[in-house]
Amino acid sequence: MSQFHVLNLGAGVQSTTLYLLMREGFFELPGGPACAIFADTQEEPDAVYRHLDWLEALKPAYPFILRRTKGKLGDDLVNGVNSTGQRFASIPAYTSPEGVHPAAGQTRRQCSREYKTEVIWRTIRTEVLGLKPRQRWPRNAVTQYFGISRDEASRAVRIQERVRKERHGTARFPLLEMGWTRADCLRYLADKVPHQVPRSACVFCPYHSDQEWKRLKQDANAWARILEVDRQLRQPGVIVNRGLKQKLYLHRSARSMEEVDLNENQLEFPGFVRECEGMCGV
Repeated sequence: MSQFHVLNLGAGVQSTTLYLLMREGFFELPGGPACAIFADTQEEPDAVYRHLDWLEALKPAYPFILRRTKGKLGDDLVNGVNSTGQRFASIPAYTSPEGVHPAAGQTRRQCSREYKTEVIWRTIRTEVLGLKPRQRWPRNAVTQYFGISRDEASRAVRIQERVRKERHGTARFPLLEMGWTRADCLRYLADKVPHQVPRSACVFCPYHSDQEWKRLKQDANAWARILEVDRQLRQPGVIVNRGLKQKLYLHRSARSMEEVDLNENQLEFPGFVRECEGMCGV
């Protein structure tokens, strides 16, 4: 039986639903205390941080929320900093020779593991379990909860496999157990949260659909950050593009965000899940 219960909190629709269900005792948490970990890339829309503030202000403060971060993803990206010592872009930026559209490929995605998964596991190890350096993980000491709803159930298989390989605990998907979809979550949240629960993902995530880019364009702070990171990807001398023969772009059309006409629905990317939810790309 697991001793600790940890929610991967992305502060989006599904994980917020799980957090509130935990507060209500909607499903059993046998054997020990519960907490929620928000792995902060420091690049979420302002609405996500305001919503997280609201969650943290709920009384009683249970499950308690831990905000933890590895650093500011966009700054680390431009400065060529990452945990593996590699020089390629940590985000899955699109690549294409200058003047050639659409994009020819993508760079490797490191951001999910480095800025989400590893942050959560390190927090579990040092703060939840209190393990010292080089101290062995106890087996099956933690149950991790993931906000996976029925409309993106395939993600659960990949998460389950990763957690199984780690051998440190088990993965649980209460929304799948209950057969809930994202629409069910929205109905549940309607009379529990006094504002619209935001979508969670870095503002400059290359997997955004054009519809999401348009939504973010209405947020002045988010759009300014998007333009800044997009320009930096192609700035001469920046580490992320050093040695690359192709240009890097946030948009799949291989155009700068300033040039993209989002009303034309250029090469809409259909496969990106709606929320990052603390474990995108697992």
